Amino acid sequence: MTARSYPFGPVDGLVIDPMYGRLREEEPLARVKLPYGEEGWLLTRYDDVRIALGDARFSLAQAAVRDTPRMGPQRMGAILTDLDPPDHTRLRRLLAHAFTVRRVEKLRTHVETVAAELLDEMEKAGPPADLVTAFAVPLPGLMICELLGVPYDDRDHFQELAAAFMSVTAMTDQEKLARLGELAGYLGGLADRRREHQEDDLISALVVAQEDGDRLTGEELVQLLVLLLGAGYDSTAAQIANSVYVLQRFPDQAELLRARPELMPGAVEELMRWIPAQEVADIMPRYALEDVELSGGTVRAGEPVLLAKHAANRDPRQFPDPDRFDVTRNAKGQLGFGFGPHHCIGAQLARMELQVALTTLLARFPGLHLADEVRWRKGLAMRGPLALHVAW
Repeated sequence: MTARSYPFGPVDGLVIDPMYGRLREEEPLARVKLPYGEEGWLLTRYDDVRIALGDARFSLAQAAVRDTPRMGPQRMGAILTDLDPPDHTRLRRLLAHAFTVRRVEKLRTHVETVAAELLDEMEKAGPPADLVTAFAVPLPGLMICELLGVPYDDRDHFQELAAAFMSVTAMTDQEKLARLGELAGYLGGLADRRREHQEDDLISALVVAQEDGDRLTGEELVQLLVLLLGAGYDSTAAQIANSVYVLQRFPDQAELLRARPELMPGAVEELMRWIPAQEVADIMPRYALEDVELSGGTVRAGEPVLLAKHAANRDPRQFPDPDRFDVTRNAKGQLGFGFGPHHCIGAQLARMELQVALTTLLARFPGLHLADEVRWRKGLAMRGPLALHVAW
């Protein structure tokens, strides 16, 4: 079988390439070839993607020793995403001690305060405003700094370093590795200080976290903190901006949320389902450990699969009339945060920040509207507006 060149074409805002829909119906197990690495199978149906995310017959750890399908010459792994259970389970349990629902909910009032203050500044400056730089980026950026315990004076520099984590082609591999090395050094220094003097922050909690006498090593701690940035910062910033853009495209849905703010938790799930957050399929391929039967055929042992979660979230077998955006839809089960043992560890924080951000924004500016053509990011793992100029 001849492999299709992948990605299929240029990314256009939040538009899903029609090829995903065709493959989902006609060729749910499609052979693809990325710019680098070996060929793999692209999965586009909900049930197949969910199996690959949650079934122990598919391994992320194997990707660490294989010539993985990838967008750039350098493979960029991460500590939790390069491990399978039980090694992954050990680290995940230690992390869970510090990343609890209680800790996240404890931050909600603070997130509401910061969101209101950011909108105060935006309103004071007057329209038009770039919602990305005025609100979508600083809100999760300030909150991940608050959660980790980054000193206020270091926050601008810290956020510059953190941006390297989400680069796919926006930086050269050398630039990205240099930034990530500097970021790791900075976080390692913070961890060293917390070992001497603990505070009420995530780094302190991780320093003391233990399970049956097991603790994180210094290297594990730093790698986990770097990985958390992807869950707690850039991806959330992009999703806030994407969500505002979508609500501007569907003003009837925005008005419904203004009238019935209790719908917001479900609306966030629908936004996660409807928005194709990643430019391409999941950049972490899984490898079959044995032959696995999927709806499109058999994945042989040793073969990699790439998971098009955005295509799976539009599968009509799971979500009726999937291209319709509906904040009253029951979108539970959407795969935006993943599924199974590698389900996004920062999902609860992201959900809470999205709920607060959108509720606060809709209430403050009932006349909010786009003031200019939207420019989109390029070369980053997450889709999103480069700038989102709004007026009210």
